[in-house]
Amino acid sequence: MGLGILEDRVLAHVPGTTRYFDDPERPQYAVDGVEGLKCDTSGPVPIILVPQPSDDPNDPLNWPLWKRDLITFILSLVAILATCLGPILAANTLTLSIDFVASFTMIAELTGWYLLGVGLGAFIFVPSGRIWGKRHLFVAGTAVLVVTAAWSGASRKNYRSMVVSRVFQGIATAPFESLVNAAVGDLYCVHQRGIRMAFTNLATFGGAFFTPILVGKITNTLGWWWTFYFVAIFCGVCLPLVFFFCPETAYRRETGLNLDLLDTENPVLHELQANGSARPELAAEDVEKSGHSGNGETSRTGLNGEGSSPSGAHRATHAPAMAAEKSKIPPKATFVQSLALFNGRKTDESFWKLLLRPLPLFLQPAFAWACLIQGLMIGWTVFIGVILAQFFLSTPLWWGEVKTGYAYTSAFIGAILGFVVAGLLSDWSAKKMTKWNGGVYEPEFRIVLVIPQMILGCAGLYGWGITVDGLLYSKYHYAVPLTFFALEVAGMVIGAVASSLYIVDAYRDLTIEGFTCMIIFKNIFSFALTLKAFDWLITQGTKATPLFNTVASIQVGVCVLSIPMYIFGKRVRSFFHRHDLLEIFKVR
Repeated sequence: MGLGILEDRVLAHVPGTTRYFDDPERPQYAVDGVEGLKCDTSGPVPIILVPQPSDDPNDPLNWPLWKRDLITFILSLVAILATCLGPILAANTLTLSIDFVASFTMIAELTGWYLLGVGLGAFIFVPSGRIWGKRHLFVAGTAVLVVTAAWSGASRKNYRSMVVSRVFQGIATAPFESLVNAAVGDLYCVHQRGIRMAFTNLATFGGAFFTPILVGKITNTLGWWWTFYFVAIFCGVCLPLVFFFCPETAYRRETGLNLDLLDTENPVLHELQANGSARPELAAEDVEKSGHSGNGETSRTGLNGEGSSPSGAHRATHAPAMAAEKSKIPPKATFVQSLALFNGRKTDESFWKLLLRPLPLFLQPAFAWACLIQGLMIGWTVFIGVILAQFFLSTPLWWGEVKTGYAYTSAFIGAILGFVVAGLLSDWSAKKMTKWNGGVYEPEFRIVLVIPQMILGCAGLYGWGITVDGLLYSKYHYAVPLTFFALEVAGMVIGAVASSLYIVDAYRDLTIEGFTCMIIFKNIFSFALTLKAFDWLITQGTKATPLFNTVASIQVGVCVLSIPMYIFGKRVRSFFHRHDLLEIFKVR
């Protein structure tokens, strides 16, 4: 029982568990001419590269770090523009209700239709992303964002046209919500993902909260339609960046190089664990014999850190095999070749099986937990946005669009806070716990991030309900509920990072399907809340405290579910590796 995680009783090595960091007493990388695992030796402690890169120069793990970071930055930038379309109407509820001659509920539904489009789009794009990669979806999604944003701006006084444009905006946003985090799994090894995953989640969620700050002022100065026109313009600027500087990140990797997906531990790691200071060699045949993943994303051998040729008898034994492997290494793709929207299938699996594949995962405890941890907090955030419009645009404050937009500064600060906390703690806690665990990394170490999520997020939910009601009696300054709103958003971002990292590290072969499950859940849940938020508030006599006491208590209960998920997570991974839901439902 390593650090409270129950060991599995069946498999000697559970997929997802890896020897993550190197112990100086037991070198696990190539030194003195002896072949071992490839490591990142840039820091004081060598870190095993998981997954192992191949020798193929087209393997994204072999690209320079600056190039991978540039791709992540560009995709995150477009994700900001795409996801800002969600709350873009938050500060304009009163203005839009007058312009469209519609109720507050109908205006709230415009956000719901967008969220529904995101959920539908994510479900449809799963097979496309798995079979042909992610690049064509990123390029097409950016182009459609340009068109639909301009469409919404031109939908003045035509409510039905606005509804349809919002649905298609959601569909165009889906690749950036569902695949950017998955692209982080393509581009980086385990130890490099934490801060990048926090950054992409900040882009996805934090950027959305910065939007209303600008929207109120733009609406007051130029008209609400210009908020959409500006999105169209900026997406148009980003389109060539995505096309020219974001090549395909999906890659077919040899099964043995996916050290985190093996059901029998890599022989090098196994011998190191058994013999302490032993320094076994790793050749091409060793890698290919070391297990399997159900992934379909496979590649050839690889270097991305230190490495050397096998020596002695091992060199003689494997020389022909390694020479054959070397001869199979393709040439580096030219810049023009990298611009192709498609560069071959990434899996030979059926389109229809891939389309239906996310659905059985809702029955798997880990994916259900991730949906609840991330999806509920996002839904409560949407809920708060609706309540904010009621209390700030009408009684008791009667603010206009500009001041209501500025109120979202607190949410943006909360997103930054969540990013800082998640960024500082995610990789640091994983490294520290891995060292405490004798160099063995368990994906469940990512679950500890739920602790700051619960502290900040649940405090924000309880505090928001109590203090926003206090505005009615001038009991609190408006800054008090906005502070609690910031805490709730911080908890939301931390929870999103925790659940995303856990799925990427524990079930990397199901990353896209996992993110699809989370997106479907959180968008349908949020859509339902937009339909009922005002009705629930009215039934409570416009008092938010009873509602949010219930909401916060539900969230506390969900966070507490992380304890059994942490303790039994490894056994859950083992059980569902041996009893594959996808095979049971015949979608693998």
